Order: sequence, then structure tokens, then C-alpha cells
Amino acid sequence: MAEWHSTLTPYALARQLPAPDGRRPAYRALAAQVSRLVADGRLPVGTRLPAERELAAELHLSRTTVAAAYEALRADGYLRSRRGAGSWTALPEGTSPPADALHPVSPEQGAVLDLGLAAPTAPPQLAEAAAHAVAQLPAYTGGHGNYPTGLPVLREAVARRYTERGLPTGPEQVLVTTGAMSALHLAHQALLARGDRVAVEAPSYANTLRALDRAGARLVPVPLTADGAGRTGWDLAQWQRVLRGAAPRLASVIPDFQNPTGALVDEDQRRALLAHARAAGTAVIADETCAELGWDVADADLPRPLAALDRDAQVITVGSAGKILWPGLRIGWLRAQPSLVRKLAADRALYDLGTPVLDQLVAARLLTDHLPAVRAERHAQLRATAEAFARELPRHFPAWRFALPPGGLALWAATPGLPASALARAGERTGVRIASGARFGVDGAFEEHLRLPLTLPAAHVPDALRRIAEAAALARTERLAGTDPAPAAL
Repeated sequence: MAEWHSTLTPYALARQLPAPDGRRPAYRALAAQVSRLVADGRLPVGTRLPAERELAAELHLSRTTVAAAYEALRADGYLRSRRGAGSWTALPEGTSPPADALHPVSPEQGAVLDLGLAAPTAPPQLAEAAAHAVAQLPAYTGGHGNYPTGLPVLREAVARRYTERGLPTGPEQVLVTTGAMSALHLAHQALLARGDRVAVEAPSYANTLRALDRAGARLVPVPLTADGAGRTGWDLAQWQRVLRGAAPRLASVIPDFQNPTGALVDEDQRRALLAHARAAGTAVIADETCAELGWDVADADLPRPLAALDRDAQVITVGSAGKILWPGLRIGWLRAQPSLVRKLAADRALYDLGTPVLDQLVAARLLTDHLPAVRAERHAQLRATAEAFARELPRHFPAWRFALPPGGLALWAATPGLPASALARAGERTGVRIASGARFGVDGAFEEHLRLPLTLPAAHVPDALRRIAEAAALARTERLAGTDPAPAAL
């Protein structure tokens, strides 16, 4: 856990607390409400809670009641305290996700329905693009085939697409990488030292959180929030508090159809976040791997890329062919100032001399000649699956909560009363792999959430929910009987 803790005011905490149910002692009700906020990720791990006296005054409770609630939270593992430093939120020891559901199911597990991976299949245009690439390949075989910054034809295609989206870009600002995670790794290596703080959205993309953790970063989660219309976006007051108080070296955000929530952040919020980051001296990495996946929003209504609003060259943008074209191409890219592109190209020589030429030629052809058709087909499929989930989910799980996003590859669902890690463990025995919400939070937050992939064909949604329902029934039975092989701490 980071040494810095965001301090929550009594008023801010009181706003998030639901009305007490009156069925249990006041201190127990308060403890249960706070622990639920932590488990759901609405109250980030590491948040300093108000002093007992201040919170008691705000809630019109006795200080004894608040002190007893804090003691109950400490006993249950949701609060840690140190004399002179206060009390801050935590999660119980052992709150960890089950076996990794974000890696593809192996061919030997053919009967297993994989809902852990949100990745599209290859588009029909791939065959033509591959044939064209093979025809072009002889022009490149006379040399060593290593292009540390990427093939010029692909860099030009990526730069052209950024320009079309409202971010003027030249090929010299583009570094082609072997997948988006390679681009993120290069940026982390160049910008971070072990122990540096990084502000991240909560929830956020699981593999990015793991990569930052492996890089030795101290993660400071900033919750996403919903407005009055149910739209998810950045909590700018929290971002300002974190950027000002923690002074993180880096902020990692996914402004376009966020993974896992599908949230699309508007331009006003983008400008405000950049202003806060500029004041704090914080660099920003914008993950735009899902930027082409706005299946329920017109292109004319899309906000410009975050870097288009950047006056100080503080934004590094990461993109990918994997989410819109096909993950099997293993093509990603990074957009930054030319000087940083050259530095990262030199850095990658220590482990990766370049991205496969043939894959780059295929990606260039798809981006240049087939992107509109591929996008239209992707959008239609994702929209159909989202609508199928919206139609079928309430029938199977009326208590679960979700909101249809305007785009992206996933549906983010709350599973009140059912830890998704227990659901995932049960799914391993009933033939369905599930990405539990704890994978997308810091220190195991979002335990009662799961991510449902919209890359599943719409026709398969009823069977997927039937299997999830079987896993849910098994998980509930095992928890009641105390036979869950790894009981959840929540």
C-alpha cells in the first residue's frame, strides 16, 4: 500500500452512506456500510477515514458508536490504524482473485465457455489483407527485417488515423510495438522508478494494474463515478485531491470506452484532468486501445483524443490493432513526442528488436483500406450482444446492477451478495470461466462485480447466463455449507 492516503471528509463519506436499515445496532450498520463501499471499490483501499469525533458529528451519532464501528472494521480487516497517522481503508487478508481468467482457454479445454477474455475474432477482411501483405513482403526481405520504430507504411497509417480523429500526428511521433502491453511496458520503464506513485482509475484494466505492480509502482486508485443520468466518468474532485496530495509521477487512464466499464469521458472532463495533472507535474498515459469501439455513439459525437487537448506534451497515447482488428496480429503502438519515440526505440533493443514485418504489413492494409467496414461489423456485433445481455440478465439475476455503456468490449455488472471470486471458482467446475471484478481493482476491490465480454456472439448469451446461473447456485451452496475451496473474506 502507498504511504500516501487520500483523506475523506466527513461530509464526503456521509454522502456515500445509504440510510441505516434499523435492523442491527448502529455501529454494526455503519461498519457494514463502509465495508461494502470498500469491497465495491467506491471507497478506494488506502483512503484515510475522518476522525471519530468529526464523523460522529456529521452523522449525528455518538462518538462511542463511531469508535465501535471503526473497531469492528479493524477486526474484519477493512480498516488499519496507526497512532498519530489515523485510520485508512483496507481489505481483509486473503482477498485475492481465483486462478487467472484473463488468459485464453487452452485447446484442451474445448468444452469450457471462456467469458474471461474480451477479445474479438478475426474480421473477414483479414484474408485479403494477408494476401496483399505477402505480395508486398519481397520488398522487405533484402534486409535484416528489424524496424525498431516500425515499418514506415504502418507508422503513416496510424498517424493518419490519429489526424482523422482530431489529433494531428506525423509518423515520427509513432512507435510500433508488439502489442499494446509492450508499449505500456516501454513507457513504464522510461518514466517510472521503483516506488513511484501512479494514479489509476478504479476499476481499471487488470493487466495494466499487474504490469504497474510488477514495475514496483505504488498504485493510488481514484474511483470512477456516475452522474445523475447514470453515465460513468471521472470524479474530478477526487482526481484533484490525489494529484495535489500524492503528486504521482504518472496517471494511467482509459478515457475511451474504458475497460472494464465501457465509460466514455467527455472533453470537459479531459481538459480538467489535464489541468490538474499539469499543476501537479504528473505525466499521463492514455490507453486508447478501445477508442474505435463506440458502438452506440456517432463519430461526430466522439470527443477528441486526450492528447489533442494537451498543451504541454505531457500525454503519451497507447493504441492497438488487437481490439478493433484482431489480437492475433500482436500489433500495438505508442504516440509521443519524436524525442521520446527515439529513446523508447533504443530502449526496446534490449529485449525486442522490432515487431514482425508481415504482421505490420497486414495491419497497415487493414487500417488503410478496410477500417470503415471492420468498424461497422464490429459495432453491429458488440451492440447486438450488449442488447442481448441487457434483455436476458434481469431474467436470470434480477438483483444484479449494470448500465449499458456507449461502447467498448465489456459489460460491468455488480453482483450484490455474491463475491465474483467465489462465482469464478464455481465456474471452473461448471464449465465457464469468469473474470471476477477483483482483478480490475487495487488490493482486491470490486469483489462483488464481474466483467462480461461483449465479444461473445449474441446467440450464445442465453447459454452463457445459464452456465453462470449454475455457477452462482453452486457458489451459494458452498458458501452456506462452508465448503468453498477458497472462501471469500468478504
